[in-house]
Amino acid sequence: MSTKPTVLFVCVHNAGRSQMAAGWLRHLAGDTVEVRSAGSEPADQINPVAVEAMREVGIDITASIPRKLDYDTAESSDVLITMGCGDVCPVFPGKRYLDWKLDDPAGQGIDAVRPIRDEIRRRVEQLITELPVTTG
Repeated sequence: MSTKPTVLFVCVHNAGRSQMAAGWLRHLAGDTVEVRSAGSEPADQINPVAVEAMREVGIDITASIPRKLDYDTAESSDVLITMGCGDVCPVFPGKRYLDWKLDDPAGQGIDAVRPIRDEIRRRVEQLITELPVTTG
C-alpha cells in the first residue's frame, strides 16, 4: 500500500488562491497526491473570476466550496502551503510549511487574476518536483 503525500492549501477566504492552487495540483499531479484546501475565514462561495481564469486553461473548479480550516485537516496534512493568512494560519510541529506571497484575486478583474493563476501554476509545478511520490 502506498501512502500519498497530502498537501493543504490555506488562504483567508478559501475562494481564490487556495482553490486555484488545489485545482492546479489535482490537474498536474493526478491521483499521486491528496489535495485539500481551506480558509481561516471562508467566503460564502468561490471567486467567480478565479473559476473563469481556471476555465480558460481547461480546469474546472466550479464544484469547489470554501471550507473552514480545522485542526484535524491541518494536523493530518504533510505539507501546508499558506497564502496571505499570516498569523491566523495554524502551525503544527513537524510539518513542512511554505508561505506563498501571492496577490489576492478578490475583487480583481480577469486581467489581474490571470498572472496570479500562472504564478500559482509555476509554484505548483515546482512543488510537485519536491514531493515524495510513491508508485505502486
